[in-house]
Amino acid sequence: MSNAVMDKPSVPEVIPTFTATLIIRRFDPDVDDEPRWQDFDVELYPTDRILDALHKIKWEQDGSLTFRRSCAHGVCGSDAMRINGKNRLACKTLIKDLDISQPIYVEAIKGLPLEKDLVVNMEPFFDSFKAVNPFLMASTTPEKGKERTQSPVERARFDDTTKCILCAACTSSCPVFWTDGQYFGPAAIVNAHRFIFDSRDDNAQVRLDILNDKEGVWRCRTTFNCTDACPRGIQVTQAIAEVKQAVLRGRP
Repeated sequence: MSNAVMDKPSVPEVIPTFTATLIIRRFDPDVDDEPRWQDFDVELYPTDRILDALHKIKWEQDGSLTFRRSCAHGVCGSDAMRINGKNRLACKTLIKDLDISQPIYVEAIKGLPLEKDLVVNMEPFFDSFKAVNPFLMASTTPEKGKERTQSPVERARFDDTTKCILCAACTSSCPVFWTDGQYFGPAAIVNAHRFIFDSRDDNAQVRLDILNDKEGVWRCRTTFNCTDACPRGIQVTQAIAEVKQAVLRGRP
């Protein structure tokens, strides 16, 4: 006769929730003359992100709240916004990493035209990006069936700047960009760097000439805001400094 004793079923651990207050800078061009602040109380889990809180507000409290998001995993760059005064991705900012004893302030990124709530017009940003020719410009053709080869050392030279997801967090954190609508901005220079130092590219000089302009690399004041804001950890200020050095040398 068996003496086996059945184990009692385990009781799932209850994850505690808490209420956080989000104060969001709202703007509806059809109704508002100026942006206004509106607060929302949201029940959340510590593992929730700001994006989750915005979803709960939109789905449960105010369907008119407008913001961009896509992949929700820090890759698409759609949901860059200012959270407690710092540029961040809403999908990468955990509630538990913020001081929930105080209200959480959320607003659109600065320096770009505000369209509605947390959405800005990204066209000026992408115009600067396109102006630096962010694509491979090669004057030679590889052998049929072959690729353009590159050593690990050559690849490592520009590896950091390949990480850019065009979220505009760096550019919209730059005080020069806020005050000068003509400045290319950090993101455009980072993407130029990615090809200027690519050994497979044959037209680095074209990009150096574009950025050797009063609204190019020389407008950077080395405040490091861009580096601090980058959600991908790119050393943005260093990349800009390397492009400056290449301009002075006249070559990468």
